Parts: sequence; C-alpha cells; structure tokens
Amino acid sequence: MTVLSCGGRPLDLSRPRVMGVLNVTPDSFSDGGAYLAAEQALKQARRMAGEGAAVIDVGGESTRPGAADVPIEEELRRVVPVIEAVAAELDVVVSVDTSKPEVMRAAVAAGAGLVNDVRALRAPGALEAAAELGVPVCLMHMQGEPRTMQRTPRYDDVVGEVVAFLSDRIAACEAAGITRERLLVDPGIGFGKTVEHNLGLLKHLDALSELELPVLLGVSRKSFIGAVLDRAVEERLYGSLALAALGAWQGAALVRAHDVAATADVLAMCQAVRDAT
Repeated sequence: MTVLSCGGRPLDLSRPRVMGVLNVTPDSFSDGGAYLAAEQALKQARRMAGEGAAVIDVGGESTRPGAADVPIEEELRRVVPVIEAVAAELDVVVSVDTSKPEVMRAAVAAGAGLVNDVRALRAPGALEAAAELGVPVCLMHMQGEPRTMQRTPRYDDVVGEVVAFLSDRIAACEAAGITRERLLVDPGIGFGKTVEHNLGLLKHLDALSELELPVLLGVSRKSFIGAVLDRAVEERLYGSLALAALGAWQGAALVRAHDVAATADVLAMCQAVRDAT
C-alpha cells in the first residue's frame, strides 16, 4: 500500500513523508502555547506545508508525561476551528491527534482526513467512531497513561511486546470493520518507555515490517534525546534528524516532526541513496 485515501485527499507513502506537528495546547512539551489562536496556528500550518509537510497533525490535548486531561468541550474548541481553516486553505492531509470519539467525529466533519490516536482506539467508543468515519487511523503503542507512563515502564522484550500489542489492535480494528488499508502503526517512542527501551526500539524498528503496514515515527525533540546528548528541548534538532534518518532507512513511512524543512531534506537524501543503482 503506497497511497492512503484521507477524506478525499491522497497521501502518497511510496517515499517517506513528513507529518508536521501543530499543537494548539498551552502545555505541550516543546511548542505549548505558541499556536493557541487559530490565525497563529494557520500561519504555522502554511509554513510547514511550504516546507514540505504532507500531513499537518493538529492536537488539542498534551500527551507529555504528567499531562492533565482536557475536557471534551475544550479540546473541540481548540482543534475544530484550526482544522477547518487548514483543510479549507492548504492542499495537505489534516490529521487529528486525539483519543476521544467525540473529537474524532467533529474533526473529520471539519476536514480532518486521518486520526492519530496515542491510545490505539482503546478509549470507550473510539473503535466504533473510527469504523464509522472511514478515514485512516494510526495506532500507537503506549504503556500506561500520559500522567503516569514514565514512572516505572517495564518490558521483558520491548520490541516483541510492542509488535504484539500493535498486532492485537490491528485485529481489533479488523473485527470492527476497519480494513488494513486504513491503518498505520506507531511504536510510541517516549510513551511509557525508558531511554534504553526507546533506543532498542529504534535499533530494531524494522521489526515492525512484519505487520505489513505503514509506520509512523515520532521522535522530534523528545526527552530521551536530551538524556543521551545532554541537550535542552530547543537544542535537539540534530539528534531528532539523526533518528529520522535511522527511521527512514528502516522503513518508516511518516516522520512526525516540529522542524519540517530539515526533516524533509533528511528524508529526501535517505530516499535518494535508497533509489541509487
């Protein structure tokens, strides 16, 4: 599968593409508070689209460690106007980063063509909503919940357990009527995982190829990069780009990034080498 149908917009994954991060939250770990106003968010979306983002991922609830829950009404207030504006103006796929079925429905009605769910449709009603909506869904692995996921993450075999979890969620989706042609998977780097767990998953990212679905990789500016390099969040570009290259080389189809232009260049060079004779 190289082209996903995202609410009427095609997403060509025959080469690795960039998913630009657009957090309309006050408390996201990297860009919280930067794009709260719809016009600010639209301006950032324009910039990312111009820099090569194929997808703009709009999120209204932070999933950083320790993040507080956001009421449905507040999440809707944050994301719906931004999704409407971006979908109306830009020729990109708009993704909604949410776990709530009510937000999924409103976002797709506003123009979102992809659901990006850190809970892999495990919230009550989410599986049914996704089946009804008919747009592609990204299923992410997370051990625990955002508030507590980094306290004591434990695995006997992190790669095997992540693959098994995603395989189970794929089966649940198929049983609910969501075909494989509508699915992507994400190993959930940084979600309920230690530095060592994250590095192990990245070393063996190609193990996800057995699922035979496009892989989304989110590593941009994450805390384990800071732990390895001793860098503050605003100093993690080079670490993020190194991991984007490693991910693309192992088959990642989408790389979720704050720094779109630099990431797009990295992915293009990886693809050029792969295509060389």
